[in-house]
Amino acid sequence: MASKEQMDALFAEARKAANFAYAPYSHFRVGAALLCDDGTVFSGCNVENRSYGLTICAERNAVLQGVARGKRTFIALAISTPDSKDPVGPCGACRQVLSEFMPLDSPVCFGGSGSQQVNTTMGELLPYDSLHDLGT
Repeated sequence: MASKEQMDALFAEARKAANFAYAPYSHFRVGAALLCDDGTVFSGCNVENRSYGLTICAERNAVLQGVARGKRTFIALAISTPDSKDPVGPCGACRQVLSEFMPLDSPVCFGGSGSQQVNTTMGELLPYDSLHDLGT
């Protein structure tokens, strides 16, 4: 389980990653940072495309960065959405991809430009995940 200090540092990394977002269409930057079980951190930002279906979300970008470097277990996630005052959680597609690599009790935090931050778990983001329930 990640400590408060680790989660704060992870959120700072997510905030930094949001600065690199390519969001000329939505003007909505997102940064994500994932903590691996060995302490390694991978970050990602959203990369938009004129064809919105080809856009890559920050969370999936971070997962892909880690997997491309041989990591398969992520134990914490932070998401920053600086163009929103309020916290914005991951989309459904990202929740599904994250559930492939994160234990259900993994902490997840997300926040916008305001002071409010949501602190939850992967299991609370994706309740009734039948594949985890079936042990597959």
